Amino acid sequence: MTGDGATALGEAGSDPGAVGAYLDHLDRVDPEGAVRLALDLLDRGWSVADVLVDVVAVAQREIGRRWLSGRWSVVQEHAATHVSEQVVAAVGRRTGRPSGSGHVVMACVEGEWHALAARIVAEVVRASGRRVTFLGASVPPRHLVSYLHQTGPDAVLLSCVQSTRLIRAARMIAACRAADVPVVAGGPGFGADGRWATAVGAAAWGASARDAVRLLDRHDHRGATGEPAPADDEHVAVLRRRRDVVPGVTGALGLAGADAEPVAQAAAQVLDALAAALLVGDPELLTGFVRWQREALGDRGCLVEPLLAGYATALTEHPRALRYLRLARSGE
Repeated sequence: MTGDGATALGEAGSDPGAVGAYLDHLDRVDPEGAVRLALDLLDRGWSVADVLVDVVAVAQREIGRRWLSGRWSVVQEHAATHVSEQVVAAVGRRTGRPSGSGHVVMACVEGEWHALAARIVAEVVRASGRRVTFLGASVPPRHLVSYLHQTGPDAVLLSCVQSTRLIRAARMIAACRAADVPVVAGGPGFGADGRWATAVGAAAWGASARDAVRLLDRHDHRGATGEPAPADDEHVAVLRRRRDVVPGVTGALGLAGADAEPVAQAAAQVLDALAAALLVGDPELLTGFVRWQREALGDRGCLVEPLLAGYATALTEHPRALRYLRLARSGE
């Protein structure tokens, strides 16, 4: 679950005045003012979902755009996110004890450290009357499964922000299925419309915290776990080459100093995106990620093309990988 109910300031479902005032508090790194604003909205009759989805999450989207465009530094983004974390905690403390009997576990995919959106979902679901256990960021599958066996929840809500982590998501979902606990997936990592969620075995996918509540209200997911799409093991073979291929391809670029580290990170992520695309059988996963990576790298975006070419040379024995790389290079 992403926790966001709208995608830009002033869109349907958000209050531009409230979002603008909240952004001002983030801009000034003013946690006290941000908390006061959120609690005042609750006092005026706004629901937990109204505050967290239509104000906090919308503002965080704007913060992300500012960082991506270079208007904000990563330090400013981190400071603003910490303010929002305090706001979510304060709103959560206002929520009464669960009135229903359901128990849901909220977790982030292993390696996923963006936990604010998942925390928003957890609080909105808890406000709907369910008992929610929030396990936080980057949950190892073995620890999750151990907890499921100990507590026997009705469902797991699994957040995945980046599609490069879909293979880890698939492993976590498989572990939940083995424990007979269905997974409701959320987050842009499963695709903008959730198209890759069922391909990795999730029972359902929702775009927002409100979707999570509706899905849990509408269905008893127990016994309704999704069936992962049949796939060959080419993605496994590609991942086995990761330790050798990534350094080889990046080393051939001859980069040094400040340019080397971000490009090396991008190279590893591109290979992960290729493996994830192979897993779900959709080259658009890689193509879309490459488009984003070119933008994120800014002036270094021109280096994405030689990375793709290097992978094509190194992975000649994997025909589907070569086809996906060709599509990504052409931008189709």
